[in-house]
Amino acid sequence: MSKDKMPISNVEWVKSSELKANDYNPNHVAPIELKLLKISLIEDGWTQPVVIRENNEIVDGFHRWMLCKEDKQVSILTEGMVPVVKLTNKDISNQMMSTIRHNRARGVHGVMLMADIVQKLKDENKIPDAVIQEKLGMEEEEVERLHDQAGMTKRGSQKTFNTGWRPKR
Repeated sequence: MSKDKMPISNVEWVKSSELKANDYNPNHVAPIELKLLKISLIEDGWTQPVVIRENNEIVDGFHRWMLCKEDKQVSILTEGMVPVVKLTNKDISNQMMSTIRHNRARGVHGVMLMADIVQKLKDENKIPDAVIQEKLGMEEEEVERLHDQAGMTKRGSQKTFNTGWRPKR
């Protein structure tokens, strides 16, 4: 398939009211992550389109769409419009599997790598804990533990850790 035939080459803006949720998405976003998604949309703008079927049923991007539809701060950014791309394969089973692929392909965060980021934000960039907590959806204790964890591995050496705990990077 040539690049001009790829869904991303045909982004359209549609009214959020024209889209509909599917009835097979197993993904759930906790309130704190939904708050982070809202912050991302407000501060970064729409960086990913919602993926839809030909009948305007959402395959991926349900929570972005929901925020645009239900949250005034998000909706006002684009006057209630949502960027979408349409999947070309019309087979419903493929589109159901596409929903799962989109959800699972996002991965997870490694704790030690997150600790390194928190340490850089605090120590090198002088970002206050309260800002890190707000912008990353973390509690005070989480920021403290991540910051300490990053420093601990740099202060010690592999030889000082017992065999039951070896940090991996």
